[in-house]
Amino acid sequence: MKKIKSALISVYYKDGLDQIVKLLAEQGVTIYSTGGTLKFIEELGLSAQSVESLTGYPSILGGRVKTLHPKVFGGILFRRDNPQDGEQLAQYEIPEIDLVIVDLYPFAETVASGAEEAAVIEKIDIGGISLIRAAAKNHRDVVIVPSVAQYAELYEILQNQQGATTLEQRRYFAAQAFNVSSDYDTAIFNYFTQKEGITAFKVSETQGTVLRYGENPHQKATFFGDLDALFEKYHGKEISYNNMLDIDAAVNLIAEFEEPTFAILKHNNACGVATRPTLVEAYLSALACDPVSAFGGVLIANRPIDKATAEEVNKLFCEVVIAPEYDPEGLEILKSKKNRIILRQKAIKRPTTQFRSLLNGVAEMDRDLSLGGRDSEMRVVTEQTPSIEQMKELIFANIIVKHSKSNAIVFSKGQTLLASGIGQTSRVDALKQAVETAKAFGFDRRGGVMASDAFFPFADCVELAHAEGVDTVIQPGGSVRDQDSIDYCNAHGMSMVFTGLRHFKH
Repeated sequence: MKKIKSALISVYYKDGLDQIVKLLAEQGVTIYSTGGTLKFIEELGLSAQSVESLTGYPSILGGRVKTLHPKVFGGILFRRDNPQDGEQLAQYEIPEIDLVIVDLYPFAETVASGAEEAAVIEKIDIGGISLIRAAAKNHRDVVIVPSVAQYAELYEILQNQQGATTLEQRRYFAAQAFNVSSDYDTAIFNYFTQKEGITAFKVSETQGTVLRYGENPHQKATFFGDLDALFEKYHGKEISYNNMLDIDAAVNLIAEFEEPTFAILKHNNACGVATRPTLVEAYLSALACDPVSAFGGVLIANRPIDKATAEEVNKLFCEVVIAPEYDPEGLEILKSKKNRIILRQKAIKRPTTQFRSLLNGVAEMDRDLSLGGRDSEMRVVTEQTPSIEQMKELIFANIIVKHSKSNAIVFSKGQTLLASGIGQTSRVDALKQAVETAKAFGFDRRGGVMASDAFFPFADCVELAHAEGVDTVIQPGGSVRDQDSIDYCNAHGMSMVFTGLRHFKH
């Protein structure tokens, strides 16, 4: 146990600091402070010594240099069990510092605000980060509190242990300090590399949520990220790893639609999607796509869920329901199933890149934020031209196939998913799967459209589609045998468009 006799306090955020300072004063701790923090302490009616009076230097360069001085860092880095260190402290009249409470300028917040570069640069902390590293390095003798998040823990220790700390506690605070400093440096690097394009991968997430379990119950899993920024959880059991994958897929899919749309997903793929004038109509049509697969699925809407929609949804066993809002009656209906996870999706700008672990490293790539036919030219390659309504239907189908596991084929009709073939090793097998699914639920394919996430290597896919009554097709194009498919379409009165954008998803 080491008793705290002196403290250096210099913080940007002062919420909750008052009770710590008062307790330190009661315990006879000498306090050193700077600028606004010193003023804050004095306004509490407490005494503190300015760092300027300790160092003999004022704050200079517009506040850029305040604590960078041997009389500050010597007192922090002093090894209490090293006689030579003790002699030097006495020689240069450097006081010991046992506790450092410091935080950092809000760099990431300033970047997020869209501030000019000059303002961003000024929020790169120098003194604070140096104090954190010095105190954490010397944690055998010094306590470091690197952010407001640790105030409550420090206060409890000071109160329960009469101002003394154990080595185990100091090491814990040091670990928290390096967590803060590494996160801060990562944010700075990522800001600079946006322009400089340095080939390095740095991600820092300081918030973790333990998930119910991993991909299987015997696997542990943790999500690192700020879930509260994305969702407000209204109800239900803890989220699992598989839930998270489905939620991610659902959010990405629904973001593509502007009109009232409901989607049902299972194992990251849509098993029901429909766009309708009202949400309840959209839900009932989406459910009709594949009511078998919908069991235990993840449901998502791009409009508030009202009472009528909630009453229909409540008839289905589902793991997760996501919507931008719920009316009070609808929410209470959905809460009647105690384990059902109910999330309100918040409006937030999502990252433009994504990454995944591969082999012994990580691969990062741009997100597929484009859609063939919407963000690229929809080029009619056949003699027959799709109507305006068919063009709209092609876009609808292409959205769904974009968000389906490759190889993928989608049939749609009337802004409704009819069937899909997903995750197949050959494109023709994906098409056959879609045909069998459509037949199983009695859907009439005639007058529908077909979307493919990649080109047709042979004409067999358009041949099969034609045999099922589907005569309008959207695909990226790009096969050396594109002309075979075009010739077949022309010979049988089919229309086909190329988008030039492939949408593989693995």
